[in-house]
Amino acid sequence: MREVSKRYGGVQALDRAGLVLYPGEVQALVGDNAAGKSTLIKILSGAVSMDGGAILFDGRPVEIREPRDAKTLGIETVYQDLALADNLDVPANVFLGRELRRPGPVRFLLDLRRMEVESRTLLARLKIRIPDLRQRVRALSGGQRQSVAIARCMYFNARVVILDEPTAALGVAETAKVHELVRDLRAHGLAVLMISHNLNHVFGISDRITVMKAGRTVGSRVAGATTQEEILRLILTGGSNGREEPGGELRPPG
Repeated sequence: MREVSKRYGGVQALDRAGLVLYPGEVQALVGDNAAGKSTLIKILSGAVSMDGGAILFDGRPVEIREPRDAKTLGIETVYQDLALADNLDVPANVFLGRELRRPGPVRFLLDLRRMEVESRTLLARLKIRIPDLRQRVRALSGGQRQSVAIARCMYFNARVVILDEPTAALGVAETAKVHELVRDLRAHGLAVLMISHNLNHVFGISDRITVMKAGRTVGSRVAGATTQEEILRLILTGGSNGREEPGGELRPPG
């Protein structure tokens, strides 16, 4: 994402913000409230249109006007509210909005058996343990619900997964399980972009950390080559006049 701008009336939500994301990396997007993080990912996911700037995917310019455009590219988003249907079971949520149908003259009927088999196979591949897939999602734990939302992205051949506060309100054990799942996504070669306010979590799982302030991208650091103190300084002060600092170049992981 290059020079991306977005204004809401008199509020400049994004001011020439940028972002570079590589396959096989987990990148954390951090910053105070109103820094522009949510607006940036909403533009990338097609939920919001940008006023100016460019998005390149695989090195070529693309236009993302709506969520369907993002999904066609392989960009999937798991928002903080997860967008799960509590009254439906696990397979119905994995295939929500993209249900599998029976072939032939009965193609208007849902293929419930195939959706259950495909869901079970997918969850096993991602090492997600949910003994009874037929139970309503409302009965699952917070970590299991998060896992179902992330698994849904994987089935539809995601290449980029955006996670908005994936461990918010989760306990220590469930947070660890979600982090393990994120590492599995990285191991499968996916690019993961994660918004988080918890710097302990960020440093525990991220390859790279990008900081936003007042609608701008003010720094990007390799997680293993920086400190919480430096990231906090960027969050609070924006670095050098709100511009990318020396040493903050956006580079591939490794």
